[in-house]
Amino acid sequence: MVIKKKPTFSQVTKDIKDIKIQGARNIAGWALYAYLLKPKKKSIKILKGLRPTEPMLTNVLNRLEKGEDSNKILDHFTDAQNEINKFVLKEIKKGDVIFTHCHSTNVVKALINAKKKGKKFEVYNTETRPLFQGRKTASELRKAGIPVTMFVDSAMNVALSRDSGTKKVSKVFIGSDALVKEGIINKIGSEMLAILAKKYKIPFYVVADSWKFSNKKVPIENRKLNEVWDKAPKNIKIKNPSFEFVPKEYIKGIISELGNLSYNKFLKVVKKS
Repeated sequence: MVIKKKPTFSQVTKDIKDIKIQGARNIAGWALYAYLLKPKKKSIKILKGLRPTEPMLTNVLNRLEKGEDSNKILDHFTDAQNEINKFVLKEIKKGDVIFTHCHSTNVVKALINAKKKGKKFEVYNTETRPLFQGRKTASELRKAGIPVTMFVDSAMNVALSRDSGTKKVSKVFIGSDALVKEGIINKIGSEMLAILAKKYKIPFYVVADSWKFSNKKVPIENRKLNEVWDKAPKNIKIKNPSFEFVPKEYIKGIISELGNLSYNKFLKVVKKS
């Protein structure tokens, strides 16, 4: 039996920074792991600086600073996902075509759970350039036996409008990297998806752990230009915004461990909790 070497603190931080570790829940979980390797104030400062657009990462580290037991935090991840699974299951109907964008651990796990519970549905998703996180989503869902059709990002309107023989999309489930008072912050392309969903009267749901909520302003991350075009010709400007804001007006419901709630109701509940 080959025993793989456990990652070091520096390896985990590098993988978080380079998006080899992706998804807010996974990032927070690995940050917790890294901190336990080096439980120092300096470690928390380093980890918080890796992905400033990830409130769940910050919230987990804040809890550690206050002395909360790490096992209790890990239990939250599991318990929250189990509750999310229940609420997502209620929303999926027989024959649904569900559209998703990028990669969300909460969304993927909820859909796989629905499949295991006997729900019959299929998924449309985007490849999600420039790092192709949609391929990870498609691979995980297909491995679970869920039919998947993947579209290039620029074909999002085609996928939702049925212009090229596609089936009618029943609903949209996307994850979120940050939940704020005015709406959510998620992978670039999410607002375009929300606008199109409204145009075609498709319910737009956000599936996310409530620990992604932040009262503070969350910056929009711009990533390395070579992710878009490595060794591009000189004098070509490249922009690579990784995330964007989606106003709460586009969101039919936010599905968290707190329930399937309107956005305003979610804000009231999450602030109390």
